[in-house]
Amino acid sequence: MRDDKRIKEEVKQQFGSNAEKYVNSQTHATGEDLALLTPWLNPSPEWVFLDVATGGGHLTKAIAPHVGHVFATDLTQPMLAAARNHLKSHTSNVFYVVADAEALPFLSESFDAVGCRIAAHHFPNPESFVKEVARVLKPGGKFVLIDNIAAEDEKLDQFVNTLEKLRDHSHVRSYSRSEWVRWIEQEGLVESHSRIRKKTFPYATWVRRTTETEEQVEQVTAHIARADKEIQAYFAVEKVGEQVVSIQVDEWMALFEKPE
Repeated sequence: MRDDKRIKEEVKQQFGSNAEKYVNSQTHATGEDLALLTPWLNPSPEWVFLDVATGGGHLTKAIAPHVGHVFATDLTQPMLAAARNHLKSHTSNVFYVVADAEALPFLSESFDAVGCRIAAHHFPNPESFVKEVARVLKPGGKFVLIDNIAAEDEKLDQFVNTLEKLRDHSHVRSYSRSEWVRWIEQEGLVESHSRIRKKTFPYATWVRRTTETEEQVEQVTAHIARADKEIQAYFAVEKVGEQVVSIQVDEWMALFEKPE
């Protein structure tokens, strides 16, 4: 049985000690998904937007110019403070709130749209998170979810989740698309847009963003080296000699709407 309190403490420790790395991470700060936000959401200047688990604040930075107010939340106070420091010269309509994604401190039907980007794989109870999103959304509201996902194939799923757990002890699980769709549709939200893309990580930067020792780096690298050719091909492992240069994971972006 999972110890949710321990998991969340690990998340706070991991992100608290690496806050600036996430703020400055080019992987998090850039991406095709950020460019798709506005055309997918079609935001209004009157909107109140909720950014769940904002991390370095990159989703908030992208959406804030297009809406009335943004509530940027995160479980980790130092992470939230780093995001505010990063965004203070870019935005003036953002409120920062320490909050658990699985128990949001907001009244029902408070938000025109909710977003969560590259964070949900740290949630021990994604079903609870989805229930909270559905609760705080206004009728007709929109929910955009962006996260790394596991393939439906069990072998590929096991590889990527073991890889991520070795690299980042606060990782819970990269869930599959089918898992997410089931949880979200159970709450009555309806999918309107969806796409999966291959996201390439420069290995040296990626592996050291969360690892604490060279021994841990070696464990991650050894896990990749042990993988068979099919797995290495799926994740597009690129090597120079025995040195891993880059690796790809699947990222899913989807937009759901709450019926009127």
